[in-house]
Amino acid sequence: MKFGIDRLLADPALRKPLEGKRVALVAHPASVTEGLVHSLDALIAGGINITSALGPQHGLKGDKQDNMVETADEMDPIYGIPVFSLYGEVRRPTAAMMDTAEVFLFDLQDLGCRIYTFVTTLLYLLEAASESNRNGGTGKAVWVLDRPNPAGRPVEGTTLLPGWESFVGAGPMPMRHGMTLGEMGAWFVEHFKLDVDYRVITMEGWEPEGPGFGWPQSRIWINPSPNAASLNMARAYAGTVMIEGATLSEGRGTTRPLEVLFGAPDVDARAVLAEMRSFAPQWMEGCAIRECWFEPTFHKHAKTLCNALMIHAEGAFYDHHAFRPWRLQALAFKAIRRLYPDYPIWRDFPYEYVFDKLAIDVINGGTALREWVDDAASTADDLDALAGADETEWIEERARFLLY
Repeated sequence: MKFGIDRLLADPALRKPLEGKRVALVAHPASVTEGLVHSLDALIAGGINITSALGPQHGLKGDKQDNMVETADEMDPIYGIPVFSLYGEVRRPTAAMMDTAEVFLFDLQDLGCRIYTFVTTLLYLLEAASESNRNGGTGKAVWVLDRPNPAGRPVEGTTLLPGWESFVGAGPMPMRHGMTLGEMGAWFVEHFKLDVDYRVITMEGWEPEGPGFGWPQSRIWINPSPNAASLNMARAYAGTVMIEGATLSEGRGTTRPLEVLFGAPDVDARAVLAEMRSFAPQWMEGCAIRECWFEPTFHKHAKTLCNALMIHAEGAFYDHHAFRPWRLQALAFKAIRRLYPDYPIWRDFPYEYVFDKLAIDVINGGTALREWVDDAASTADDLDALAGADETEWIEERARFLLY
């Protein structure tokens, strides 16, 4: 099993088009080779002329903990090249950044979820390269060094609506898109009609339906962002990320963030679990759900004991094709709303630089999920009807872009 970076380093024919070129690398802490050498070090050691590096949200070092915590530009102390932040003063590459290279290698580990901002960073890079090319630039190329989608091929959630584009909503796709970033980049190029020399250095031996269901068992997990601490989190994330738009805790400030359906000091987790089983037990399949307690050291409900429900989409409890994290999280919200009709579930604060919409709506790319939760008369079938058509359409849309 080889990721894109491993194949590029191993095959001189793949590297040959880079000869004589200035090359930039988009990377983060999970950008490592099969031998756990960071891609920046490995590429330079391999003779690639790396002239700049760019870091996405959380930074090249992955040290920034929360959303809207920005990273500054810097000079790399070892190689003396500029390290530009794509989550600081800007989120789109500037002309000055684009001028530092002809070829941009994009080597980010994704989670397979629309809201994970590395998807949008890829689109913004492609758009910047296209704009440079259309304006008579020297010709910019973007190569994705492909990596696995740890959530695999399943698709779930409603499609982002026109006018709801944001840094957590690059385009009209459902929450769980079931593509690698290499595949997604090809869809971006066609969908947005971009003028860019786009290439994918594909993986070798990736089996999305094989053991691991997306994440190869031969590779260890390295956090692509501070709170993406496990494969269990990556599988659950297309649901649990919605808690970022709620007053409930997603487990930030604990050792298992974004692996819980909620945590709160004033919600009875056992009662919520019973209500979930009563309302839509079919959405609870494919995992185990366990009552637990935690006290966040920071973030929501800091230093306060919270009752919670933890997801285990792992081991013998995991059924890849039955597990539906977006519906599972929607169900947890629904159960809380039914038990506590006046509970202030929705968090009203700026979310990923959107200041005029509720965070839960920004996350979902529209209001449908929140309205379904808050409608006392809505049923599980209603949400299935909302999402089902979008899911079917996306499966058909993405089919010709799949590489594996």
